Amino acid sequence: MTETASAAVPVAVCQFAPTASREGNRDRIAAMTVEAASRGARLVVFPEYSSYFVNPMDETLAANAETLEGEFVSTLTTLAADHGVVIVAGLVERASDARHVHNTVVAVRGDGILATYRKQHLYDAFGQTESDWIEAGELEPATFEVAGIRFGLLTCYDLRFPEVARTLVDAGAAALVVPAEWVRGPLKEHHWTTLLAARAIENTTYVVAADHPTPVGVGHSQVIDPQGVVIAGVGVHDGIAVAVVERSAIDRVRETNPSLRVRRYAVTPR
Repeated sequence: MTETASAAVPVAVCQFAPTASREGNRDRIAAMTVEAASRGARLVVFPEYSSYFVNPMDETLAANAETLEGEFVSTLTTLAADHGVVIVAGLVERASDARHVHNTVVAVRGDGILATYRKQHLYDAFGQTESDWIEAGELEPATFEVAGIRFGLLTCYDLRFPEVARTLVDAGAAALVVPAEWVRGPLKEHHWTTLLAARAIENTTYVVAADHPTPVGVGHSQVIDPQGVVIAGVGVHDGIAVAVVERSAIDRVRETNPSLRVRRYAVTPR
């Protein structure tokens, strides 16, 4: 068996509720990183808006936005170095004007940023208008590698657009990482769990998803295997779930179900 085929990465999804306290959020991330690393995780995933969050959104987002060289990313880098892990987390990043921000996800190792993703599809749905405050990112796939397995980044509402996941798979991703703040509402928990499984099944990939807990989010952060089976998960409160992403499992599923290889359509951005 080759080294690539035997690659395996223990991953942790960390479900917590970010607040308007940037320092408090960093402290919570630090504590959960310690716990996740102690349980063997090498990739630790936190939700969307982990650096700062208010509900409903308002002008304080811009006032609390940071650059990628700011305190939040610097803290993640130090934590990653101290515990020998890669950390994925969402932050409020400064954008091109004083009112708007980017809804950004970074993947950070101890020696710096591995990948940056700025949310493409803004949540102007279900009575929300994220575009009032957020500037959309470019249509570029963001991936990074841990121990021979390539991971791809998308965020929350992007989950409803299968083309985003497919472009990441076309860029080599074998696992999809989904930081989210999946807002509660009628059938929203059903949508969340169904779409996570669908993205795993149709792309024959793992899905690693971290949400906010109730009462704002739906919770149910999960790790899902390439056949759509939940192999680890959290309920509706704060918590951590750990599972292993295995290259051999991806290869077995893709051998049995070669849907990626035989498909007749490609994704074209517009």
